[in-house]
Amino acid sequence: MSNYNESPEQITNATQGYVMQQTMLRIKDPKPSLDFYQNVLGMKLLGKYDFPKMEFTLYFLGYEQDMPTGSDKEKAQWVFRRPALIELTHNWGTENDDSFAGYHSGNDEPKGFGHIGISVPNVYAACERFAKYDVEFVKKPDDGSMKGLAFIKDPDGYWIEILSAEGITEIIEEHK
Repeated sequence: MSNYNESPEQITNATQGYVMQQTMLRIKDPKPSLDFYQNVLGMKLLGKYDFPKMEFTLYFLGYEQDMPTGSDKEKAQWVFRRPALIELTHNWGTENDDSFAGYHSGNDEPKGFGHIGISVPNVYAACERFAKYDVEFVKKPDDGSMKGLAFIKDPDGYWIEILSAEGITEIIEEHK
């Protein structure tokens, strides 16, 4: 039994304007990570925020086409209203620390976080492009029982599902 006692209409009214804004991934080195997300996946760097006193930087990336002009405050407010961004968090110094093994990807034991998903028009064409860049595949589109979707890894070992809206609906119907 739920402890929440609002009606569906009350919930809708109370949460109007909420947006799934970001998924944060910790990264060892911003150079290969930014290169991957910008040049392999085609995301744009929408905001970079340094926190010198705490020695970390946040990078926000997404598929927005038009970025605003204006004050730094106005641009930051715009970034934090965008839906479905990736936030890459870099704790300074990890890129030069040979003893730093990296972060847990969520797919090793104990499993937790699984992956992010990128919808593309054509999974096969996207994967051909990724292969040109020597991107590491976890699953190619024709591997396994779920044909037409792939999994790749980013420079920190996080999994990224590559899917198409048409292909995933076919998979859902096929496996009902």
